[in-house]
Amino acid sequence: MPPAFANPVFALRADPVRIQLLPSTFDSNGHATPEQRLTCFLIDESVAVDAGSIALAVNGEQREKVRDIIVTHPHMDHIASLPIFIDDLFPTLKTPVRVHATPEVISSLERDIFNWNIYPRFSELENDFGRVMEYVPIPVGQEFEVAHLTVTAVAVNHIVPTVGLVISNGKTTVAFSSDTSETEEFWHLLNRAPSLQALLIEASFPDSMAQLAEVSRHFTPASLKRELSKLSHNELDILAVHIKPAYREIVIQELNALNIPGLGVMESGKIYEW
Repeated sequence: MPPAFANPVFALRADPVRIQLLPSTFDSNGHATPEQRLTCFLIDESVAVDAGSIALAVNGEQREKVRDIIVTHPHMDHIASLPIFIDDLFPTLKTPVRVHATPEVISSLERDIFNWNIYPRFSELENDFGRVMEYVPIPVGQEFEVAHLTVTAVAVNHIVPTVGLVISNGKTTVAFSSDTSETEEFWHLLNRAPSLQALLIEASFPDSMAQLAEVSRHFTPASLKRELSKLSHNELDILAVHIKPAYREIVIQELNALNIPGLGVMESGKIYEW
């Protein structure tokens, strides 16, 4: 059965969804730069989607609030500072950091990162208050709850097991493609979603690097345009993310040349509200 994305009663009192792409690089004055080398989105100051820059860019208040992190896949730019984030919080955590991921991603994190060689296996450790980290398996294709949000994850087409996400607070729905190339079920899920206000979708390489994009399973502006033809929703914000820093200017030029209504580039550090 298609997931039920919104509870009408809850929708009447739901606040807007606020999303920030956390910066991953800073200039000599400490100001965020637009280049996106690591991926971490913060939703409503409390739930993170991926954790590339989480330990580097959250402020003190956010650090105290974020206890739920959804990991879409285990590539380094999406998990780089997750161990450091938990390490920093270790002595003061009164509730564990909950890492929501598919069983395949959890296995990869345990085998390759939290393995006592690269970093301690925090899922086995406790501080004075109890456990500091726990895994929460994602039921792909089924709606589940993360904090105050409802989430549905579907597999997308990347070189490692990866999920795209549709997330709702009961009033507003936003979608994250994560890293992907041509895919199908993600679009079926989006087209069934009510009140879809925003789509955050990757556009990694310029059109001149279409072969590399295909091999690594990423979008170029041209392939993104083809994929967006599968979307039946109109009048929503489409924000390109995951642009490789070395090609940022040309990718932005090519995206602008598409003249797709609502399409823009997400700015790191800016808080978007829907």
